[in-house]
Amino acid sequence: MKNILFTLVAFLVLTDLSAQILDPVKWSSRVEQKSDTELVLSMDAKIDAGWHLYSQFTPDGGALPAIFNYKDAKGNYQLIGKTIESKYEKEFNDIFEVDEYYFTKSAQFKQTIKVLNPKLKTIKVFLEGQTCIDGRCIQEEENFTFSLPEVKVVETPVVLTDTTTTSATVDSTSTQLKTDQQVKTSVDKPKENKKKKSLWGIFILAFLGGFAALLTPCVFPMIPMTVSFFTKQSKTKAAGIRNAFIYGISIIIIYVGLGMIITAIFGIDSLNALSTNVWFNVIFFIILMIFAASFLGAFEIVLPHSLLNKIDRQADRGGYIGIFFMALALAVVSFSCTGPIVGTLLGESAKQGGIGPVVGMLGFSSAIALPFMLFAMFPGWMNSLPKSGGWLNTVKVSLGFLELAFAFKFLSNADLVLQTHLLEREVFLAIWIAVFGAWAYYLFGKIKLPHDSELHHISVGRLFVALFVTTFTMYLIPGLWGAPLKILSGYTPPMTYSESPNGVGYHNAALTENNSSAVALPKNAHIGPLGITSFHDFEEGVAYAKQVNKPILLDFTGHACANCRKMEENVWSDPEILKILKTDIVLISLYGDDQRELPESEQYISKSGSEVTTIGKKWRIFQIERYNINSQPYYAILDSNGNDFDSHSPVGYTPDVEEYKKWLKDGVAQFKK
Repeated sequence: MKNILFTLVAFLVLTDLSAQILDPVKWSSRVEQKSDTELVLSMDAKIDAGWHLYSQFTPDGGALPAIFNYKDAKGNYQLIGKTIESKYEKEFNDIFEVDEYYFTKSAQFKQTIKVLNPKLKTIKVFLEGQTCIDGRCIQEEENFTFSLPEVKVVETPVVLTDTTTTSATVDSTSTQLKTDQQVKTSVDKPKENKKKKSLWGIFILAFLGGFAALLTPCVFPMIPMTVSFFTKQSKTKAAGIRNAFIYGISIIIIYVGLGMIITAIFGIDSLNALSTNVWFNVIFFIILMIFAASFLGAFEIVLPHSLLNKIDRQADRGGYIGIFFMALALAVVSFSCTGPIVGTLLGESAKQGGIGPVVGMLGFSSAIALPFMLFAMFPGWMNSLPKSGGWLNTVKVSLGFLELAFAFKFLSNADLVLQTHLLEREVFLAIWIAVFGAWAYYLFGKIKLPHDSELHHISVGRLFVALFVTTFTMYLIPGLWGAPLKILSGYTPPMTYSESPNGVGYHNAALTENNSSAVALPKNAHIGPLGITSFHDFEEGVAYAKQVNKPILLDFTGHACANCRKMEENVWSDPEILKILKTDIVLISLYGDDQRELPESEQYISKSGSEVTTIGKKWRIFQIERYNINSQPYYAILDSNGNDFDSHSPVGYTPDVEEYKKWLKDGVAQFKK
C-alpha cells in the first residue's frame, strides 16, 4: 500500500512539474550612489538548489554566457568599464568537452555608470543567459528597470560607448573581474582553491619555459662564464656564493618587475577582458609568428646596441649595483632567445588575470636564476655540464615549432569570438598536425634549417623526443574524424565549431540510405544529428510533412543542451528508433538558444510583453505559449498539419530507450489511425 501511495504522489508531483514554467533564478536589483555623477547598478540572483547560472565568461562551445544589454545608453549615460560579477565555479563538461563557468546558490552583477542626462529617470537593462540542472537547460531572461536618484551632471567632454552589450565567449582559464572596493557585496565566499590551482599551473608552465630558455644558445653558454667570473673575482668562496646569489635574485627582480609593469599598465581587473579581446589575440598571433620565424632561423631579434653598451658600463661599476646590471645585461643579451618565451608566457598568463603575469615571471626567472646560484655554490658541478654545440640550436628550433603552434591558438580565440568560421576545428587540427609533423621530421634529421650544423647521427635523447612528438601528431589525426582529443580540451576549437560536427566524412554517410546512392535533401532541410533530415523552421517543416503525408516529431532543443546531446547519442542512435526518425516521421528541431537576429520584419512583442528579436527567442516563446513549459529537450508528435494529438502527450528528457521507443511508436500509430 505504501508503495502504491508513493508512486501515486510521485506521479502527481512529476505531472505538476512537467506542466509549469520553470523559474529557478529569482532576481532583485538596486541602485547605489558611488559619487556625484556615478551610480552602480546591482543585479542579484538567488539560484535554486542544483541549478547553475552561467557566467559572462564561460567559454564558447558549452552553455550560453550571460549577456547584459543596456538600453538607450547613448546620450543618457556612459558605461564605466565592464559588468563585473561575483566569483564563479569551474567544471569540465564531458558532453561539450569544454570547461564551464557557473554560479550556484547566488550571483551578483554590478555595472558602474556615469549619468550624462540630468533628466534621466530610469535605466532599462535586459539580461539573457542560461540556467541548467543535470543537463536540462532553460533560457534565463530578465528585464530590469532602475529608478535613478538625482545626480549632478558635470559639463565635461565625454566619449560615448557605442556598445551597450557586455559578454565574453572564449575557450579560457581566466578569472572574473574583482568587485570595486567601494561596492559592498553579499555573495558567498569564493572558492580560492581553484584560483590557487590556476596560479600554480601558470608558475609550473613558466618554470618549464625558463628551463627551456636555459637550453638555448643565448643563455646556456653564459652559465659557466658568469659563475667562473664570480668565483675568480671574489676574494673568498663565501663572497662568490653571495655574489652569485645576488645575481640570481637580480634576475628574478628584473623579470618579476616586467610582470608587475604589465599588470600595472593593463590593470588587474582588465587582464581577463584583454585575453578575450579580438585585437589582443590577433596581435599576439602576429607577434608569435615573428618569434617563431626568429627561432627557426629566419632572422635574429636583438635590442639596440646602444642600450646594451649603457648597461655594460653600469655593470663595470662593481658592488651590488654592478651585479644587478650584469643580470640586466644577461636579460638584454639573451632577448633573442628569451623574448619569444616571455612574450608567450605573458599572453597565456593574461588569461588568468589578476597577478598571473607576476606569477608567470616569478616561475620563469626562478628557472633562469637557479643554475647560477647552484653552480656558484658547487662549482665542481660545471664539469658535468654538456658542451655547447649544435644541440642548443635544436632546442631553439624546437621552441620555434611550439611558438608556431601557440600562435594559431591565439588566432583561433579571435575566430571563435567573431564566429567567422575561418579556423574551424578541422582546419585548426590540420595546421597543428602539419606543425608537429614537421617538428618530428626535423628531429629525425630529415629537415635542415639555416643555423643547423652537420648531423651525422641523432642522439638517444633527440630520438626519444622525436618519437614523443610523432606520437602526439598521430594522436591529433583521429580528431579530423570526430575523436574528442580530451587531453587538448580548451586548446582546440569545440566539436560544435566544425565543418562537420560528427567528423570528416560524416556528411556523405548521412546522405546515403541503406547503402544506396545519395539522396537529395528537401528544400530548406538540414542534415541533423545521426544523419537525420531535419527542419529548423516550424512552418517549413509542416509544409514538407503535408507534402509527404507523415507525422511530425517536434524537437525543442538547444546547441548548448547537454541532455539533448545525450538523447541523440544514446537514445536516437538505437537502430529501431533511428529507422523511424529517418523514414517514418518529419523531424523539426527548434533551437531555443539560437542567437541569430530575426529580420526586422519578423521581430515582434510576445503576449507577455517580451521583445522577440532572435531566432532562439522566437522558438522559446512558441514552446511556452503552446505547451506552457520552457525546458529542453521536449518532444511532441504532431499530425501532418502541425496539430497535437489529444491522446498522445509530449515528453521531456527520456533516457530509457524502450520507454522512448514505445512513446515514439504510439505517436506514429496515432497518426495512422
